[in-house]
Amino acid sequence: MPELEFAIAGAGALGSIIGAHLARAGHSVLMLVRERRAQQIAQQGLCIKGLVEFSQPVPTLTEPSRLNGAAALIMATKTYATEAILASLRGVDIGVAFSIQNGMMKDDLLAAAFGRERVLGSLADISGEMLGSGEVLFTRNNNLFVGELDGSDSTRARHIATAIDAAGVRTRADPDILSLEWSKFAAWAAMMALSVTTRALTWKYLIDPGTARVAVRVVREVGRLAAACEVPLSDQAVLPVASLCRESEPNAIALLEAAGLAMQSAAPLHRMSTLQDLEAGRPLEVEETLGYAVRKAAELNLSLPLLGCFYSLVAGIDRIRR
Repeated sequence: MPELEFAIAGAGALGSIIGAHLARAGHSVLMLVRERRAQQIAQQGLCIKGLVEFSQPVPTLTEPSRLNGAAALIMATKTYATEAILASLRGVDIGVAFSIQNGMMKDDLLAAAFGRERVLGSLADISGEMLGSGEVLFTRNNNLFVGELDGSDSTRARHIATAIDAAGVRTRADPDILSLEWSKFAAWAAMMALSVTTRALTWKYLIDPGTARVAVRVVREVGRLAAACEVPLSDQAVLPVASLCRESEPNAIALLEAAGLAMQSAAPLHRMSTLQDLEAGRPLEVEETLGYAVRKAAELNLSLPLLGCFYSLVAGIDRIRR
């Protein structure tokens, strides 16, 4: 078993939040990062603000291929960086790997790199924002989930969840992880598309009846894709996606309005990470998220016209501005 407990690929908002908390709690943590981020961390540690405020020294590695091994690998990079990092980690002794990235492509990539038996499903219903100073604003600490892809209960999933939760980032193991992952993606796809097109704070497009109607229809299309993959949706997501798929459209819009009002109260400054990337001039996570869903639907001969339109639109916005 490798001596290093956690290797975290990516020190953006969520990777930094998890890495800082684990290291502060006494776990051995190594951040796999780019040179510029490594310099920031060497100078000031992982600086967390918002819900908690502390700075934690954490060692870094800028060449992932030099990693000797880790009991757990957490993928926290942007999705478009995943394949290159995993290619450099082939042959490294990884006990178990899981990804807190967006979309549903992430588990397939990890399974291809390490074997499906070494992969856990995961999703992060927590939020943060990387500031220009290198500090991270920790804004929401709802839940991080991990679980076995085959739906079984396992000691390793519970062990990892207990460690992260005890460190201060709310986490729990859940054997129904595929349902939770798809449910998050259904909500994320709708919110990502609207964040790019409205460029508004999250709660604002959830309470507007016009944009809420669009969000409901996107959620329902992703729900159809999940059903075709034989995965039921759940209301255990940032939006009650199972209910949004089941209720009449007027009732679903009312549910979104309620979710928006709750977010206005609890996290009034919340912005999707995609909007943060757009405004910072960074590439958008398109192909590995919306693109993956559109390609999967095509494989299944499933027509998802609205999702397809948003995929083309967001991809076009990303290309034009760059």
